[in-house]
Amino acid sequence: MQVATCAAPPTPVYGKAKTTFAETIAYLSSPEALQMHESDLERELHRRGQELIRQLLQGHLDQRGPGEAAGPVAGADGVERPERRVHDRRLETTFGTVDVERMGYGARGHESLHPLDASLNLPPERYSLEVRRRVAEAAASRSYDEALFELSRHTGAEVPKRQAEQLVARAAEDFDAFYEARRAEEGEPPSEGSVVVLTFDGKGVVLHRDDLREATRRAAEQRRQQREQLSPFQRLQPGEKKHARRMATVAAVYTTAPFVRSPEEFLQSLMPRQPGAKPPLVRPRPKAKRVWASLEREPWEVVAEATLEAERHDPEHVKHWVVLVDGAETQLNLVEAGAAAYGVDVTVILDIIHVVEYVWKAAHVFHREGSPDAAHWAWTRVQSILEGKARRVAAAMRRAATVAGLPSDTRKPVDTCADYLLKYAPYLHYDRYLAAGYPIATGVIEGACRYLVRDRMELTGARWRLVGAEAVLKLRALRASGDFDAYWDFHEAREYERNHAQRYADGIAPPVAPPVTEPPPSRSSPRLRRVK
Repeated sequence: MQVATCAAPPTPVYGKAKTTFAETIAYLSSPEALQMHESDLERELHRRGQELIRQLLQGHLDQRGPGEAAGPVAGADGVERPERRVHDRRLETTFGTVDVERMGYGARGHESLHPLDASLNLPPERYSLEVRRRVAEAAASRSYDEALFELSRHTGAEVPKRQAEQLVARAAEDFDAFYEARRAEEGEPPSEGSVVVLTFDGKGVVLHRDDLREATRRAAEQRRQQREQLSPFQRLQPGEKKHARRMATVAAVYTTAPFVRSPEEFLQSLMPRQPGAKPPLVRPRPKAKRVWASLEREPWEVVAEATLEAERHDPEHVKHWVVLVDGAETQLNLVEAGAAAYGVDVTVILDIIHVVEYVWKAAHVFHREGSPDAAHWAWTRVQSILEGKARRVAAAMRRAATVAGLPSDTRKPVDTCADYLLKYAPYLHYDRYLAAGYPIATGVIEGACRYLVRDRMELTGARWRLVGAEAVLKLRALRASGDFDAYWDFHEAREYERNHAQRYADGIAPPVAPPVTEPPPSRSSPRLRRVK
């Protein structure tokens, strides 16, 4: 059996790394190290190990440099670059800063091309793609200040805040292309018994005034002027926000198995009355769930994108499509228009949680808040609604308020609840929905709103720019959908196309000749060479 062997790397390029490794071994046997606590020893080894890895990476780059092309170098403009010159650049990596010497090929009046940059897939800016990934993941989960502190604490990279914001925006720029490419692939196999669920919601984000939508900006300015006319110390009205917000449209699409329940079983899981009752049924987990949010796009664009995503789950339209909404009229109109445009039958369901909130407010008109009587009143009305009797419940609570002789101001929550039930009665056939195994609560989208928007965008004092907020929302969506790793592979491939391949003739970067086994010239040697 033959064993493949590789030529030993030239000693000089890894000389510093070998010296550092030997020094580390010697340090571990020194009197100082033998007296150290284990935690102190870990920290010291981390520092030394990070520098050792940086030196190894530097040695590897020196070994591959200067990266002379194996053939002629021609740009996308068709002009061949015969002039050669060694160029030096710095690269900030997760291990620290390294230098990259690479051969540049140029021609008078044309930009130089560096085949070694293409071979290494180096970005045009100082920061490596791995640093960009670390910054993107960290900034998507916590504030920039905390993210950069952790980055400098646990890696050798140093990234200023402004550059970090730019890296995050760059990291998210292939979000739409990634999902478009995935939709172009073959969808999931059809399944007669599956349910495709689409659900939407909205969440406000505080943005700089210049990034608000025009109508929102005008309304905010009008409110500010009215307050100043009354008094410079005028307090905000109840429910009024200090800063104007731009609404982010949040969407979720997933597939689930039918989950048949009776109204009593659902109500017991929603409003348990008997402590000793049997535990609620375990509902099937959503599959292939994707959640996302957008501040830049209009709501109709997000609804259209969600419909395309649902098409990927069910290209043959053999599954049951369910759309869960919160009652916003604009949302309802967009959903129904989208379903008609794509020729698919959908079952639109009003979120039961919103209905329950209205019922509880009505209950507190007749009974003291927190009392057992209020809970019983609400429980019985919700049960009737789940049995498909929403119109009867609305009429009965109105009659009860009239018989009790309640004044208009006192009975207002009752009338509001009754109006709500009657207005959305076509979407309240919960007895049919439960029998068909459809979901009737928007827990998935509520969780998406909390994770995607509130947990990150509502940090104290945060006021976002539109580009940065949109990028963070996209990165959080990728993590929540379990697509971040696949997206990053796609993003790095797109970076190669943008930064390298499209700059060469026929979109192909020339291969780099194998590195020589001789030591490279010292960095003090001349870097300018002319080849006739």
